[in-house]
Amino acid sequence: MKTYYKTIILSDIHLGIRNSRVKEVVDFLSNHKCDTLILNGDIIDGWQLKKSGEWKKKHTSFFRIIMKYLYKYNTKVIYLRGNHDDFLDEILPFSFGQFVIKRHHILQSGTKKYYVVHGDIFDTVTTKLKWLAKLGDVGYTFLLWLNRHYNQYRTRRGLPYYSLSQVVKAKVKSAVSFISDYEEQLCEVAAANQCDGVICGHIHQAADKFINDVHYLNSGDWVETMSAVVETAAGEWKIIYYNELPAMQQTEINTTVLQTEHQSSFLKNLTPELI
Repeated sequence: MKTYYKTIILSDIHLGIRNSRVKEVVDFLSNHKCDTLILNGDIIDGWQLKKSGEWKKKHTSFFRIIMKYLYKYNTKVIYLRGNHDDFLDEILPFSFGQFVIKRHHILQSGTKKYYVVHGDIFDTVTTKLKWLAKLGDVGYTFLLWLNRHYNQYRTRRGLPYYSLSQVVKAKVKSAVSFISDYEEQLCEVAAANQCDGVICGHIHQAADKFINDVHYLNSGDWVETMSAVVETAAGEWKIIYYNELPAMQQTEINTTVLQTEHQSSFLKNLTPELI
């Protein structure tokens, strides 16, 4: 039995980097279903693919499960452009049936409205100083490399996972200040758009709180946190973490999900465009 939610929102999967948890996100999606699936930016890491990455079979498996949502579950899939997949600017706006690519989305949830956006457009570093953002990306990639080896050591010692990057963010005052300002700015934008809340990603820090009566939700990432924002059938919002879910049977992706020639053609045409 698949767990049902009205809405599932994922962000910051970063397909193309070594530390992307592709297997886990595919397993998560294979065991859930929803009416609306929002991919809230940085799904594909175009920066890394352009620099030194490569498109692998496991990355294609992610889009196969997205096709399954579109054609088997009749799910509306909304892909919002992030800073690492800014190559999508070349085709915005784009729509094909239930599949849409755009910059932001206003989501109706009961009587409330949510402004859904990746969040980088409110980040001065990524918008005005892109070279500095890419330099920071190199440092973050190194930190993830160090984190992976450190946690391999911890696993051998029977110790739980420990996120070096999250600790660094918590310790550095400027980072804490940036995150606080970022959250407040997004809430102000949501209020200006007459929305009751904002749902974003970008900073890889899951959150569910109220700021000046505006509901702030951040979906985290699928590099370390492995989290998602979901809307229940009752219209309640919450964050769920992959590692806290009941043990899921690893699901082998069905390579025959696309049953028609038209669907197969669409997948073949879509993947190179997105790369």
